[in-house]
Amino acid sequence: MNLPLETYVAVCSLVFLAGFIDAIAGGGGLISLPAYYAAGLPPALAAGSNKLSGFLGTAVATYNYAKKGYMPWKVGLTSFAGSFFGSMGGAWLVTVLNPDIVKLGVLVALPLIAIFVLVNKDSLTPRERVSKDKQLIAAFLIGVIIGFYDGLVGPGTGTFLQLMFVSILGMQVLMASGAARLVNLGSNIGALLMYMSKGVVLYSLALPAALFGMLGNYLGSALAIKRGTKVIRTILVVVLVLLMAKIAYDLFVAQ
Repeated sequence: MNLPLETYVAVCSLVFLAGFIDAIAGGGGLISLPAYYAAGLPPALAAGSNKLSGFLGTAVATYNYAKKGYMPWKVGLTSFAGSFFGSMGGAWLVTVLNPDIVKLGVLVALPLIAIFVLVNKDSLTPRERVSKDKQLIAAFLIGVIIGFYDGLVGPGTGTFLQLMFVSILGMQVLMASGAARLVNLGSNIGALLMYMSKGVVLYSLALPAALFGMLGNYLGSALAIKRGTKVIRTILVVVLVLLMAKIAYDLFVAQ
């Protein structure tokens, strides 16, 4: 697939921005996946290419959080395992569904996170709704469910994970950010393996974009660790505003 230079520049720039945002509050896929669509890639090829660049970028952010001590390993790895299997199921479904159904799924699924956070003002206040002896079970189920969503749809995965870790498992925000990156890494691996096996990854575009995504993730995670909850909340609100604008445009203007 031959693409003009300006397409590479545009996609790489947007993947950098997506990585920066994703490392802080999740939601980077809201920018990176549409960037691959705009480059003219069909849904499955766009999703596979986005997973490759997303995986490498998330690996950098995960390392950064772990290095600074913001990684609840037991819960994170349990949820990681669930997300790996869940994402493979979601990714497989993408390859067999009609492309229009996948696009409709994106439009239906993305506003859910916006509604949850905008209605619930305490969405980033730690709330432990699961007893200690059941937290690993809950973490695994969170991984399976959000991993499936990630493999099928993608955008908003990291944000969903952070919110669930804070509002269900009672994690502090930075610990939830670290865990979300680790679990998102697991879902990226699972989905990426499925996409690669189906031959729906455009390496010539995804690999250059991944380098920019890695830089964005590094800078974003460093900023989140330095500034803490305040910057995470601010970026989350920005992501949600952009999300609502995009959905409104897709529903009422682009049709």
